[in-house]
Amino acid sequence: MGSESLDNPVHTSEISRPSTSANASKGPVVCVFCGSSPGSSPVHMAAARALGIAFAAHNIKLVYGGGTVGLMGEIARTLVSLSGPDSVHGIIPEALKAFEQEGRPGTASPSNPQPPKISEEIYGRTTTVPDMHTRKQLMAKDVMEGGPGSGFVALSGGYGTLEELFEMTTWNQLGIHRKGIIVFNVDGYYDGLIQWVQSAVSAGFISPGNGGILVEALDAEEVVGQLKEYKVSEGRFKLDWSQK
Repeated sequence: MGSESLDNPVHTSEISRPSTSANASKGPVVCVFCGSSPGSSPVHMAAARALGIAFAAHNIKLVYGGGTVGLMGEIARTLVSLSGPDSVHGIIPEALKAFEQEGRPGTASPSNPQPPKISEEIYGRTTTVPDMHTRKQLMAKDVMEGGPGSGFVALSGGYGTLEELFEMTTWNQLGIHRKGIIVFNVDGYYDGLIQWVQSAVSAGFISPGNGGILVEALDAEEVVGQLKEYKVSEGRFKLDWSQK
């Protein structure tokens, strides 16, 4: 498994100022936030597979949280099987390997205390980082350096998925990035979230001009299409993040 340890976090200003001319010739890079569990219904794993297939069909590279179990593992395995190891970059904190990669607690033993190594030929390249902040910053950096159609997608997941989704949504609103943010609403899983956004607009906590930062998609092909056609919201703040 190819890995490297990164000790220095990436500054927000470094993420917010990609070179437009340099990125125009690059292919799209999409960061997918999703659960390290498969969910209680098979529709969620099926959606992860479908998204991997769609990414392969449109030459999209994946950056994700580096897990090999649940939805994380399913989308990575699917895309690598179709497009090769270079199509996937997983970024995982050292502490989370025991929970998000094969060899979770209960599988190690005194004679074999280390979890098995993760095959790059199955899951793509993996970068190990010291903390969650570095993980998120590097995932965002990969997306910022991608070409047209790059962005962020939320598949089904729990607390961590929502936290990552809303951080990137906030960064979009604040003008830190201009990339698309898509909610892949599998079997109505995110109906409540979409309704909350509408309620927040009605209640005056999100401006109408920013109510469309999050875009819903109902299938994998629509996810790709929404990323390609994403329009930056009119209410997005035009702030200067270049000063360190």
